[in-house]
Amino acid sequence: MPSTDDDRPGVLAFPPLIYAAGLIAGFLLQALLPLHLGWGIGGRLLGGLLLALALAIVLWAERTMSRAGTNVNPMKPAKALVTEGPFRYSRNPMYLALTTLYVGISLLFATFAPLIFLPLVLAVMHFGVILREERYLELKFGQEYRRYKARVRRWL
Repeated sequence: MPSTDDDRPGVLAFPPLIYAAGLIAGFLLQALLPLHLGWGIGGRLLGGLLLALALAIVLWAERTMSRAGTNVNPMKPAKALVTEGPFRYSRNPMYLALTTLYVGISLLFATFAPLIFLPLVLAVMHFGVILREERYLELKFGQEYRRYKARVRRWL
């Protein structure tokens, strides 16, 4: 188990900021080079549904983590290994929700440009956040985390 001073996953940045950076870069590109999706109202409705789904997942995951008595912020120490609620289906439901939110915003605004940056955002999340969290959780929770990791997928 890490010492008190090192009891943090050491993530690169606060995950919502990583997603926000990709969206901002996409909307700046959109302003320079308009790339609209031609899906009309259907795309916008789908975007709205994705936003609602993302919000529901975030609220469910936050409530589950709070009930388990652990920090929601990945820059703070994990106090418990959460395997209930949405964590039964995904080891990263909050990041799944942020990805869903990102795509939903792009569809809602009928803009393609932010989607260009999504692979970069996901790469930063994978290498700068998720892999670091996984190493941390394995050190902190050992075999319990390895068993959880073996039965629950990283995304879905």
